[in-house]
Amino acid sequence: MRNDINPIKGEEATKTGGSETIVIPAGDDKMSPKAVERELLWWKKAVVYQIYPRSFQDSNGDGVGDLRGIISRLDYVKSLGIDIIWLNPIFVSPNDDNGYDISNYCDIMPEFGTMEDFNLLLKEVHGRGLKLILDLVVNHTSDEHLWFMQARQSRTNPFYNYYYWWPAEEGKPPFRRSYFDEDGSAWKYNEPTDSYYLHYFSVKQPDLNWGNPEVRREVYKIMRFWFDKGIDGFRMDSIPLIGKDPAFPEIDPDEYPNIYEYYAKNPSLHDYLKEMNDEVLSKYNITTVGEGSAVRASDVSKFVELARRELNMLYHFGPSEVRNFSKPDSPDTGIDYSLIELKQMFTEWDRAVADGWPTVYLGNHDQPRMVSRFADDSPPYHDVSAKMLATFLLTMRGTPYWYAGDEIGMNNIKFNRIEDYNDIATRNEYKRIKKQKGDLKAFLREQKQVSRDNARTPFQWDDSSNAGFTDGQPWLKINDNYEKINVAAEEKDPNSILNYFKKMMVLRKTRKALIWGNYSLLDPENKQVYVYAREIDDEKFLIVLNFSPRKTQTRCGTDVRRAELILCNYADEPNQNSAESITLRPFEALVYRL
Repeated sequence: MRNDINPIKGEEATKTGGSETIVIPAGDDKMSPKAVERELLWWKKAVVYQIYPRSFQDSNGDGVGDLRGIISRLDYVKSLGIDIIWLNPIFVSPNDDNGYDISNYCDIMPEFGTMEDFNLLLKEVHGRGLKLILDLVVNHTSDEHLWFMQARQSRTNPFYNYYYWWPAEEGKPPFRRSYFDEDGSAWKYNEPTDSYYLHYFSVKQPDLNWGNPEVRREVYKIMRFWFDKGIDGFRMDSIPLIGKDPAFPEIDPDEYPNIYEYYAKNPSLHDYLKEMNDEVLSKYNITTVGEGSAVRASDVSKFVELARRELNMLYHFGPSEVRNFSKPDSPDTGIDYSLIELKQMFTEWDRAVADGWPTVYLGNHDQPRMVSRFADDSPPYHDVSAKMLATFLLTMRGTPYWYAGDEIGMNNIKFNRIEDYNDIATRNEYKRIKKQKGDLKAFLREQKQVSRDNARTPFQWDDSSNAGFTDGQPWLKINDNYEKINVAAEEKDPNSILNYFKKMMVLRKTRKALIWGNYSLLDPENKQVYVYAREIDDEKFLIVLNFSPRKTQTRCGTDVRRAELILCNYADEPNQNSAESITLRPFEALVYRL
């Protein structure tokens, strides 16, 4: 078994294609058109590292992470082997939804720093050979944006049509549900205009009217502003929701029992994305990824097929839906969701992208920590199960999106009191349940597993005060386990989650099958094991993952006794296997070269 994975060595030559430098291994004097395309589409072979700026590193003692703090930690980020940094919103915002309510798109939130700080950050990121993408939120603005402050003054104001309104004289607006509103309604009455404005999210996040060409022109100007600065792309928040029917017809509950799926179905959406690509995206060497709010697998190809010229990638909510709503395959597995459904979901989405490109993730700022939700964060299995999940994400087909802190095994903080939560989704849902005299204790128990604040606690750098995150009072409580789970401790431990993650990164980058290879699901009905093959040309790998805390077996039709074991997430050798089956310890991960 090899645990000393090293990059492929040898002299390399370069050729230039467009604005990209193509690296050609020694001896490859000619590259096929497919190979050239692979090198030019740099985002396909990248690993994206998501940083929640508020929680990453504070540089000035105010308890809030900032751009200077990120700059101070770039060498750490570089050491991980990642390619792209994605920052959650850093623009000016009153922070009703932690930056997803933007009041000025072309300046930096003062808590995070200045435009000079951003310029330095971009320079330092590029100086390390990394790329930077920003979070763009254009389904809605803050109600404190100049556009909306003007719009809400009168119906004759030029900015009134920048947003969606329902005149009060036409009666009660057709029902639309809000994600965050404590009353559940997506309409809010505005007295000066005697009309209701639409807000799919918080009441302080009015939806932009994309049907207005002036709105689209303003959005494209914002995008060009940042691309001209040199950023490498956008992650586009809630982008499937920008298409709306301004007549707001009644929604058939039988056709759309989940109203949010209706939000992502408006045909105008793809007209807007095509125009955006033609007007802006196609003019720059950048990448785009859309947050696939309410998008089903059957629709993903419409966003990402190259010939459609819309977006490069779209990530979906499939993992959280399986985790939140599926039932265990069996009480004997120790898995409290359906692994079979999880496998089917990832396989379905992989096929659905057609000639586009998939994304893979298990956690982000909107989801709880992945080791707490998809594995086991209790002491006996915390480390080995976190390593198993890293093996999964870095061997699947598609661009992996890795959330900062998962590489050291940060887990859910599990607050006991509503006062400890900052997240608007949790706080407003608590208010709604309280109004309805519901079960608040049950709600708080649930939030220990599902609240977004579980992923937003400050990054754990070392065992000093406040985990090395800040010299002040942190904006959100730090997990009590920071004295054991932190970067400094794990960098010294050769068997740590962090060092395993780095090995996995090297393995992925040096094996073309793990990036470009086909994905084939094996043993699909196994209730405890996720096993699949990755294959391209003469290179083939078998990945075997036990998602359960129980010893188990898989029969995948491969005699691994003749294969080379490349990596295992246990420190000692795995079980002896037979020709018919592979025996796995709890949360064991095995990577074979066939």
